[in-house]
Amino acid sequence: MKKIVPVIGVLIGSLGMNAQAPAYRFVPDKGRILFHDKVDLQQERIKELDGKKDNSITLSADPTVNAQIEYAILDHVDELQQRIEQDSVLNHPSKVKYILGLETLLNGYRNNFQKKDFSAAMAPELVDAYEKAMAADRKNESIEPVVKESSYGVGKILVDCFTFPENPGVKPSNIVLLYKYIDLHPDELLSILQRNPDMPGADSLIKVAAHNDLHKFYNYAAVGDRLGSRIRTLKDPYVHTISRMAVSRSGQLYMPFVDLLLSDKITFDEIDAIKDDNLAYYRLLVKTRIDFARRMMAPARDTPMEMQSLTGWLQKKGIEAFVNEINGLHDQPDAVRFKCLEPLTAQELYYLCVVSEDVIYTSSYLGVFKRIFEKMKVPRGDSLIMSVNADYFRKFIKMSAAYNTLDTLLKSMPAENATSLMKAFVLGLERTTNKASVEDAVDVADAYSSIVEKNSTLARFMLDEAEWNYERCVKSNDKNGMVVYRLEKTLFESADTSRKVNLSAELGIPPVYSVDYRSLANDSGRVVQQVFFYGDEDKDGQNSYANFKALFAGKPEWKMSENENWLTIKSTRGRPVWIFANRPLYGPDDPDAKAQEKLNAYLQSQHIKPTIFIHRGHSYHVKYSLQQIQPTARIVILGSCGGYNNLSEVLNISSDAHIISSKQVGTKTVNEPILKAMNDILLSGRNIDWLPMWRDLGRQFNGGSREKFDDYIPPYKNLGAIFIKAYRRAISAPSG
Repeated sequence: MKKIVPVIGVLIGSLGMNAQAPAYRFVPDKGRILFHDKVDLQQERIKELDGKKDNSITLSADPTVNAQIEYAILDHVDELQQRIEQDSVLNHPSKVKYILGLETLLNGYRNNFQKKDFSAAMAPELVDAYEKAMAADRKNESIEPVVKESSYGVGKILVDCFTFPENPGVKPSNIVLLYKYIDLHPDELLSILQRNPDMPGADSLIKVAAHNDLHKFYNYAAVGDRLGSRIRTLKDPYVHTISRMAVSRSGQLYMPFVDLLLSDKITFDEIDAIKDDNLAYYRLLVKTRIDFARRMMAPARDTPMEMQSLTGWLQKKGIEAFVNEINGLHDQPDAVRFKCLEPLTAQELYYLCVVSEDVIYTSSYLGVFKRIFEKMKVPRGDSLIMSVNADYFRKFIKMSAAYNTLDTLLKSMPAENATSLMKAFVLGLERTTNKASVEDAVDVADAYSSIVEKNSTLARFMLDEAEWNYERCVKSNDKNGMVVYRLEKTLFESADTSRKVNLSAELGIPPVYSVDYRSLANDSGRVVQQVFFYGDEDKDGQNSYANFKALFAGKPEWKMSENENWLTIKSTRGRPVWIFANRPLYGPDDPDAKAQEKLNAYLQSQHIKPTIFIHRGHSYHVKYSLQQIQPTARIVILGSCGGYNNLSEVLNISSDAHIISSKQVGTKTVNEPILKAMNDILLSGRNIDWLPMWRDLGRQFNGGSREKFDDYIPPYKNLGAIFIKAYRRAISAPSG
């Protein structure tokens, strides 16, 4: 209900016009009417926030909350206005101050109620807090106690209400608000400290920040500002260690050993002595990783600091110093090619395999695997895995299965140990699987797809273990375990084509055996493909490109055109199929990358969105193709060595993509028949049915080419990819 004479009413009355005045609770002094009007105006604006022209406030889905907001903003504020106006003790300036404080309060509420850290429901708390703060201010006391007991959003608005003239509690209240904000946003602690390096308790907050996010703290410690200086002079062992790393040119090289540095198990000088020697540094990384794996296996399950940094550097150094070299020398005799591995122990060679899964060539892996056992006095796989505290053992088994060395690994140990190892391989997947990472479970699924074709007895054993583990999780009511093992069991059964398991129906995922033609065609009815080629010093990419062009040259159903950056192929018969491929240019400044950029820019400018993406090139080029694949992808063909290891990355781009990949050597003798078969189907406008297509392709190969074809995995056999799809869907589905 309105309670003051608005300005227009005063003017009308003074002019002697006949106007019926509304009912008022009080009539303010003429000198304060304008200030009361400001409060009324804010109330009206808040009433309009819900878009309704009425006298109610609807800012919540809960009617009770709305009633509380309405009482606070309208009735309680009205009461405060009246009490201020009619207070016989307050003088005019004080009354104006508190009335304008109410305007500031309402304006702050209106501008912030939808923002982070504020809410519409805070209105009652806000008005109550203002009343308490006003009572303190009248006695010239600090409003800080009121701010302390309030939520951050309320306190923030409240302080603004008492800044002019300033209450003695405003400055300490701002410090209180900083702490409240830090509690709400601990990830912003360092940025707050950077703006307020001398705030009370800064040293304690610096220690907290150091433990919250070591990498972020490391970056702030290196900056030459007041906060950086304060960090570097703080007398705290942990902060001092990170600070010393931060100001060193080699700071990142210390990061994997932070845990050891802080526990005095290693010194900066000891790391300095070997950090520029790739072999010595890699050895220290392996030694540390094995020790950390031991600590993580212990009953206390101690998790060392910076395990992620250690893993990253182990991978980086292993690939850069060793794997890239043996990959690059793939045409050289073994004595030359593998010479750099001679100083490495069996354990160090083991880690080379498991951390380089995405880039190691088939022949490189086989050479490393052979040398692992040559380095052992007693060449036994179980001893090897025990010596690394079973670290990465699932990855090693999965890779052994993919590269046809699992039989050698298992036969190198007593039969009962081999059985125990494979039991452990399938056991405990519910503990290592979560929403963020399913790597162990995917490795088991991938390994099975390799094992089932070569060792039916071992495949049967793994299926039995999956069933046993599923029942174990049912008995313990482990929900995640039930999901994981049901998926593994279903996938294992589907790998036996005689069982005729319908994975789409069983797992609730889109079809895996076929791709609907309509899902490949765009609004114009065209199926668009994009092919990525790479220029190589060894001419492999250029030769692959020439062979690719030969698939279409002189064929009446295809027309080709080429510019300096890309090739365009369009069908002239049947359904419209367009293919774009960049030229594999070689030279300084990555001309093939520039050709891909120009092709991508052209496709974007023409609103052309491919649904089929094809990678042609060595495995180390795959990451560049993955960066360019679009969410429109329905089929992705990774025609390179080890393309099988990039399934998760593809599915992160397009969750329902059908992936064809090679577990071992990618070759044009297999890639090109696959592409021809697929294009023949597309020209006819038929759906792509993988089972009959793959069966027909199999008849075209024999001898060595048949072995290479068998290493290619069609979408329905990509058990790792299917697991990822099904698991993501299962954990995102509503429970109940």
